[in-house]
Amino acid sequence: MRILLLSIITSLCFIISISSQEFETFDTYFVDKTMRIDYFHIGDAKSELVTVDQIYRYGIWPGSRIKLISNFNYGRYFVKIFDAVSGELIYSKGFDSYFGEYKTSQPAIDGVKKTFHESAIIPSPKYKIFFTLHMRDKKNQLSEIFRAEIDPDDVNIRNDDLTDPAIKVFESDKNGDPHSRVDVAIISEGYTNLETEKFLKDLAYFTDVFFIPEPYKSRENNFNIYGVFKASAESGVDEPRANIFKNTVLNCTFNSMGSERYLLTEDNKTLRDIAANVPYDAVFIMVNQSRYGGGGIYNFYCTFTADNQWKDYVFLHEFGHSFVGLADEYYTSSTAYNEFYPKGVEPAEANITALLDPSNLKWDNLKSPGIEMPTPWEKADYDAMDMKWQSERAELNDNIAQLKRNKASQQEITKAEQQYDLKDKIHAEEVDAYLENSRFVGQVGAFEGAGYSSQGLYRPMLDCIMFTKGNKPFCKVCEKAAEEMIDSYMEY
Repeated sequence: MRILLLSIITSLCFIISISSQEFETFDTYFVDKTMRIDYFHIGDAKSELVTVDQIYRYGIWPGSRIKLISNFNYGRYFVKIFDAVSGELIYSKGFDSYFGEYKTSQPAIDGVKKTFHESAIIPSPKYKIFFTLHMRDKKNQLSEIFRAEIDPDDVNIRNDDLTDPAIKVFESDKNGDPHSRVDVAIISEGYTNLETEKFLKDLAYFTDVFFIPEPYKSRENNFNIYGVFKASAESGVDEPRANIFKNTVLNCTFNSMGSERYLLTEDNKTLRDIAANVPYDAVFIMVNQSRYGGGGIYNFYCTFTADNQWKDYVFLHEFGHSFVGLADEYYTSSTAYNEFYPKGVEPAEANITALLDPSNLKWDNLKSPGIEMPTPWEKADYDAMDMKWQSERAELNDNIAQLKRNKASQQEITKAEQQYDLKDKIHAEEVDAYLENSRFVGQVGAFEGAGYSSQGLYRPMLDCIMFTKGNKPFCKVCEKAAEEMIDSYMEY
């Protein structure tokens, strides 16, 4: 017993010693404030240019002060901060971006250049730093594409108080010090002043939804969730295919990247200014809209519509992208991407694999004993069933957009939307029933079909919230990845 007690004390002393050293590293290079580096990301599929826009310093640093270098290999880009004198790497974080997705689209491949606004959020440095951006090539190797020296004493760095009197902040689930919590900002979009109470009701609802699945359920104490409300002039958001455009705070729009359900904003500066009213590590944009839609970009932001029948699913699925860095596991739905995952290259994300070496599976420690690699699931029948629905789904959505564009009666539009919702729900139930009858239910293997590719990419389990719609858990691999991501924000 004495030996065990001494062992525990020794381990605790070792942990405390490591933490003290890491706090010392933070104190050496940083002050407890946030620096936001805004920049423009410009280019097409073959070229890109980065130019710094504006630098801000404000608030506290909400992230961990002892885990400054990312242990994750996720994201098509990396922010890396180096001390200008010693050249030491003092901070890093991977991310994806709207520009990174645009690069894979047909317009970008055709040479159409676009400009996107992005932000790097870092702890505020004490001394001169080199701010660098690194990009993956088609073999997933990172190389530096931009470098700029930043002097924290530069008089042009804005020390504005970014708090906005038009913004209301609500502590939906506050559990402690932001430095050792995942701080989540849920920001309003398309809610008018008259809909403030609806925002609060939706905020409370989705805060509860957030803690339904594991690992969030068991880790509620590790999160702070804030509601950030700024009224829009009009209710709802843009629906370009229906010729509907709304005056909203964040300028979110459906039909992003040419996908009718993809809902994003290009107004990054406004988003960051509003989010700066709370300490945040992750951003949700809650959209006051009944249409099915959303989007999630790793360490960038995610969106979801608050009133659709699949709202719980979209909320959790998109956060899986933006916070955990999970890939989409579905592959039958249409997307705007071209070769999003290059053939023959292992994806960086934790939950899909190219299975280049079946004997060395990415999630081998979770693999079911004796399961075949790859796992021969009932794919052909599933594909036929789902592809048929995807075709019908597109026709139904086109019809709804046309009715709205032609200013049909609200009764006719509502009838078409209800018909779509009913068929969508029936199809989802058929898919669930089909997958639940598989002999591989609950097993971890390598199931072909993932990452928008029917062949050559594999997911860990037959079903998961990253694969199909519905009230379902993360698969074991996704759950573990989320657990590890939460730990990366803790100060232990």
